[in-house]
Amino acid sequence: MAAAAMARFLIPGAMVTLVESDEIGTVGVGEATIPAIRNFNNALGIDEAEFVKATGGTYKLGITFEGWGGPDQSYMHAFGLVGRGLGLLPFHHYWLRGHALGIAKPLGHYVLNTMVAGGNRFAHVERGADSQLPPMPYAFHFDAGQYATFLRKFAEELGVVRQEGRVVAVDRQPTNGDVAAVTLANGVRIEGDLFVDCTGFQALLIEQELESGFDDWSQWLPCDRAIPMPCTSVEPLVPYTRSIARRAGWQWRIPLQHRIGNGYVFSSRHISEDEAATTLLANLDGEATAEPRVLRFKAGKRRRSWTRNVVAVGLSSGFLEPLESTSIHLIQTAVNRLLDLLPRGEITDVVRDEYNDRTDFEMSRIRDFIILHYHANGRTGEPFWDEVRNVEIPETLKRKLDLFRASGGVFREGDELFDVPGWVQVMIGQNIIPGQWHPIADQVAEDKLKLFLDAIEQSYLRDSARMPEHSAYLSQFAAMSDQNMSAGVNA
Repeated sequence: MAAAAMARFLIPGAMVTLVESDEIGTVGVGEATIPAIRNFNNALGIDEAEFVKATGGTYKLGITFEGWGGPDQSYMHAFGLVGRGLGLLPFHHYWLRGHALGIAKPLGHYVLNTMVAGGNRFAHVERGADSQLPPMPYAFHFDAGQYATFLRKFAEELGVVRQEGRVVAVDRQPTNGDVAAVTLANGVRIEGDLFVDCTGFQALLIEQELESGFDDWSQWLPCDRAIPMPCTSVEPLVPYTRSIARRAGWQWRIPLQHRIGNGYVFSSRHISEDEAATTLLANLDGEATAEPRVLRFKAGKRRRSWTRNVVAVGLSSGFLEPLESTSIHLIQTAVNRLLDLLPRGEITDVVRDEYNDRTDFEMSRIRDFIILHYHANGRTGEPFWDEVRNVEIPETLKRKLDLFRASGGVFREGDELFDVPGWVQVMIGQNIIPGQWHPIADQVAEDKLKLFLDAIEQSYLRDSARMPEHSAYLSQFAAMSDQNMSAGVNA
């Protein structure tokens, strides 16, 4: 992703070398995304139909959280708007009043993506300027390894030089401590003005060489292992990710065209690796197509993701478990920030500081959102879940929850990733339901409030019913040429 973007957007004359080693495996399980991935692909000029075919991609409307609010409870954190606001007031205040009056259905009945996903449907939706219906944002599930291969070819066509080899030595500038060059096992020496460290958990340049430091967040996010395990496909091909609570963590399920991606994220203090693998195997929908392997990690971030002339991107900059599909997004935003701040000449401290401050803010707010899921769990009597529910949460998260509980108020802070609809869906989905709402919501008579709620639900049901089944649409779309990709649903 970094090489492709830099080759696409850097000034003419800039040279990009991509160092990769086939000897070194990749994590390769980042298969679920959020809608911003479309911005990245579109900026590069990637054809969506070609991308979907090349990566075994499917469409994603949100994530279901099964068993998080309680063993028998489920909700979806869907992309897009929640209901429709009236005037200046967000919809969820009207829903809170309707819930207290007993006239509101579960929140998902007023979220278009949730209703469409529940019917296992999908289409590219084009809205007219006068449409009263909201947009229907979407993301993708795809094979991360195939996406990497796709982007490698794209980058090389733009002039990126791929150098096969494993880094065995790092040379520093004697004057300022910058990295001057890396030497590969085959003796090739590669010089550069800027180095992007994409070496994963190894953090070869940013940490092993430059000792940038690490902020450990495992006191809030104690899961430290993941076991990925693909299996054969089964029907139906659903347009959403599943996150299923287990005894010592959670299981992901990500449907691709050619297989299902599965994995168990867990705390090794609460279950052994062998037990976790057995649990995962017992909960696959199809036949396992690979042996279980264990990934070991620690939640947290690099203290300085840009140090000297090295920028850490991806796992080398830190790790937040993929509960909300943010891993690939964090690569994307890191690349965007680098392009935004890339200086024409000498790299200065003010540029590095701005990059690091923005990275810290983004990572900490995503951290808070992930902690919310654990903190608000309703799985009492299970040691892991009791522990994460009762841990002292960060003050930034506590303030947001206190405000919501007291008044139903929730606001986006700066340019944090998750906006009001996301926070509302997770908090209400996990049974944080305020008894208060904004007083403006009381100005709507009860009968009119019910009509308002019913009208939203019915409009989304009608919109969903017009869409084809997900796998049928996917087959049609993947076969489209560039000239006839405009098929969709007009409303």
